[in-house]
Amino acid sequence: MTLMMCELPVKGSCAMQARQLADRIPVLETRRLVLRAPHIEDFRAYAEIALSPRGAHLGHATRAEAWHDFSNMVAGWLLRGHGLWTVTSRQDGTLLGFVLLGFEPGDEEPELGFMLTEEAEGHGYASEAAEAARAYGFDHMRLPSLVSYIDASNDRSIALAERIGAFADGELAYAGDPAPSIVYRHPKPEAA
Repeated sequence: MTLMMCELPVKGSCAMQARQLADRIPVLETRRLVLRAPHIEDFRAYAEIALSPRGAHLGHATRAEAWHDFSNMVAGWLLRGHGLWTVTSRQDGTLLGFVLLGFEPGDEEPELGFMLTEEAEGHGYASEAAEAARAYGFDHMRLPSLVSYIDASNDRSIALAERIGAFADGELAYAGDPAPSIVYRHPKPEAA
């Protein structure tokens, strides 16, 4: 695998400034996980997920497209006050995946998104990370609503959304997508 120049770690004062900005992103801790600011080195895992058959619903055909998506979601912190977290093991720091509070072009409401590495699937990490991000979105950010836009063929994500209490609430068609996504609504804590 050849790395693109844009994904190489920065050095010097740029690295210090990037660390200072990352330090402003809230860190969430659960019993087994730490949700922290993404680092440039995390993109390798993001691209691996996004460009695999498991990430096909994201629609990325190239590493450059995955980089664009990763960068946009990280930039959400600066532009909207929420964005992508890297999910790591609290025990040893292993990168397990990503969870998102985002708002992308075409979205009608803030989105709770989640994707894990293949090795991390099946251990309950996704639901633990998603519940932590959802609670932060409702409790600390006071988001008025939160949904997950899920491809109808993504059975694992649908099962996860339902396991943590979300329910199907219509569809949303994105421009250029062959089929609409199912909107899974997350109930606010007071309505749960």
